[in-house]
Amino acid sequence: MSSLVQSVDWLAIAPPTVAAVVGLVVLVADLFVAEARKPLLGWIAVGGLAVAALMLLPLLDADRSTFCLVGDTEVCSYTADRFTLVIQLLVLGGALLCALLSVTALKDSGKRLPEGEYWFLFLSSAAGAALLPASRDLATLVVALEVASLPAFALVGLRHGDRRSSEAALKFFLSSVTATAVSLLGISFVYAATGTLHLTRVAERIQDVDGQLATLAQTGVVLTLVGFAFKTAAVPFHFWVPDTYVGAPLPIAAYLSVIGKAVGFSGLILVTVVALPSYADAWAPALAVLAALTMTVGNVGALRQQSTRAYSAVRLLAWSSVGQAGYLLVPIAAAGYADDPEKSVGSTLAYALMYGAVNLGAFAVAALVGRAHRLNRVADYRGLYAASPLTALLMGFFLLCLAGLPPGVIGLFAKVTVFAAAVDAGLGWLAVVMAVNVVIALVYYLRWTALLFRAPEGEAATHRLPAPLTAALALTGVLGVALSGAPQLVLRFTETGLF
Repeated sequence: MSSLVQSVDWLAIAPPTVAAVVGLVVLVADLFVAEARKPLLGWIAVGGLAVAALMLLPLLDADRSTFCLVGDTEVCSYTADRFTLVIQLLVLGGALLCALLSVTALKDSGKRLPEGEYWFLFLSSAAGAALLPASRDLATLVVALEVASLPAFALVGLRHGDRRSSEAALKFFLSSVTATAVSLLGISFVYAATGTLHLTRVAERIQDVDGQLATLAQTGVVLTLVGFAFKTAAVPFHFWVPDTYVGAPLPIAAYLSVIGKAVGFSGLILVTVVALPSYADAWAPALAVLAALTMTVGNVGALRQQSTRAYSAVRLLAWSSVGQAGYLLVPIAAAGYADDPEKSVGSTLAYALMYGAVNLGAFAVAALVGRAHRLNRVADYRGLYAASPLTALLMGFFLLCLAGLPPGVIGLFAKVTVFAAAVDAGLGWLAVVMAVNVVIALVYYLRWTALLFRAPEGEAATHRLPAPLTAALALTGVLGVALSGAPQLVLRFTETGLF
């Protein structure tokens, strides 16, 4: 009789484990650290995320798996392959940058944000987000999704005495819980039809489902995709985004815009490309339509933002993130039509890495301007070049990257790869829709960029740069420039062999 006891590959699971352990350390340390020394907790969290990201380096040489079936070591619940490592790099690197923004935000909050709880929730969410791309069974996938999401609800509404923050958290929570319930129902249907939760076995068995269970399986596929579509902020599941971003502390809005999306898209890729490739004729057209709707609604919503409206800068970035989600959906939809779906998925990874770096940079500038202008309107960025030339140049560069214009070369190349994925898959109509949306996006990105260099109204406001904010701006700026100079560093993920 074979033993049910199996060894755990601790190196493979190190990145999410380190983040989770540091979260527990911060929670316990908060009980003993004096109030005046609470900022130390933030630096422990920053250090922990840096160590978690560095733990990816020993995993680069080969695929590693753990928590495998005793009778079949090829079927595992946790796999650290190229796909996993790319998403974990995005998640942990993005969380590290958001942590740097949070250090300043907590200092400026005037004790309205409890530091111990904040950092515990933040690290817990990051650990769940890092676990999700490695999940290779539906149960682990859902657990990772909820570990990433539940702390995020609390982080959005954590600011004491802020009604807007509480309303945003409630809207985010109710929307997400509904989507999770739909997903769980779908997964239960898939399990009932196939008798397994492991993604590779689902892919094998769902092709030969008994005729009586075919409708159950099809319903399960649709419901499962609906839940993950919410996590990606795809239309019509996007309505929570603008209010949630405005009500949340700015570093958490940045976190949701990048890490939240990484969670949704990695889960969507695993469910469609790995678990349900035989149902591509059902999910591929649905995702193509969702992509077209999402990019159109997001870009039109961003275009309609009034520069003098309170919090219009954050609202514009929120609507922009919905539009960017539409671009990210295009290669996943294309994977259902393509001969080489992994190449299409690689286009999503390349675009996600570009988007993560420059969008976090834009949020870092928004955090800086928000320190002097509490309402953080787009109009408040007028004359930023006169007050802080380097910051204005960085913001202009980030916006041009998002628009896909030189000198934001990486944004241009990332958009071209997405176009190519759509065209190669025979989705010419979707490429046309994307082209129209890129033009729409140019209007509001260039309008904001031009405002940075206009003469200020009255005396230019001074913007003091705290060290953590300076580090975040420097890291995102260097990363954006480096990727624009050597876009092949990101575009190599459009090659095959991700899984």
